[in-house]
Amino acid sequence: MFAGITFLILVVLIILAVVVLFSFIPVGLWISALAAGVRVGIVTLIGMRLRRVPPAGIVNPLIKAYKAGLDITVDQLEAHYLAGGNVDRVVDALIASERANINLLFERAAAIDLAGRNVLEAVQMSVNPKVIQTPLVSAVAKDGIEVKVMARVTVRANIDRLVGGAGEETVLARVGEGVVSTVGSMENHKEVLENPDSISRTVLEKGLDSGTAFEILSIDIADVDVGRNIGATLQMDQAEADKNIAQAKAEERRAMAVAREQEMRAAVEEMRAKVVEAEAEVPRALADALRQGNLGVMDYYNMQNILADTGMRQNISKMGTGEDKEEGNGYLSK
Repeated sequence: MFAGITFLILVVLIILAVVVLFSFIPVGLWISALAAGVRVGIVTLIGMRLRRVPPAGIVNPLIKAYKAGLDITVDQLEAHYLAGGNVDRVVDALIASERANINLLFERAAAIDLAGRNVLEAVQMSVNPKVIQTPLVSAVAKDGIEVKVMARVTVRANIDRLVGGAGEETVLARVGEGVVSTVGSMENHKEVLENPDSISRTVLEKGLDSGTAFEILSIDIADVDVGRNIGATLQMDQAEADKNIAQAKAEERRAMAVAREQEMRAAVEEMRAKVVEAEAEVPRALADALRQGNLGVMDYYNMQNILADTGMRQNISKMGTGEDKEEGNGYLSK
């Protein structure tokens, strides 16, 4: 009984040891590589496990590269994986470039992948050019009319400049700048509407793909629309500004005139006060003349009659004018 239990435990331990062994040593992967003609040693696979490199991520791309006729070693793939690269994508890119007769070495493909670019997409773009569309570019011709242009740029990836070359944003920015400068140099916006291909020819001749990771094959104008009259708008804005300045100056002059008018009114009131003060001295002077005998009573009454007659004449003359003026002549009207 005890011997049977011991034997059962031993069998279970052996099974567990085999399972652990086969899980640590990818024997199945080694058999697959051997069947494909790729020589990968068991020790190499164990070393990958110890270096925390997934053997399947190295052996499967290696088998794929071997079947495609590429000369790639396990050490190259493992080093690229440890550097943080995508091994499978690099191998696919090398296979695609080999089929498309593009000279692409493993070192350059690994460098492109480590630079953060999709090397497989770059190879595919070299075979099949990509069309990128610019946003709506607004430009103004010399006659002040706004022209809105949308272009489609056909580009092909330049493998040699993928490392360190500018991306699509730079190409779009340069094309937009070229469109603005080309439209701005035209005398009339109608020239743009009549010959939109002149924009693409002029922009294409400027070599906008220098320093980028792409080669511009063509620039096609997709849409041209007429926008606002920028020149007229600027003139209207300038006229409005001039009008505001003139109104401000006129308001300043009006305020100065109002202030001057108030000053003159104050001066008039001051002079009237002086007249009233001077008129107040007349009765006093007449009284002194009567007391001193220089003026007789009859002379005084004759003067009063003359003043009354003069006041009556003035009132009669004012009756037809409708003006509301003070009646009488002042100090002797009573």
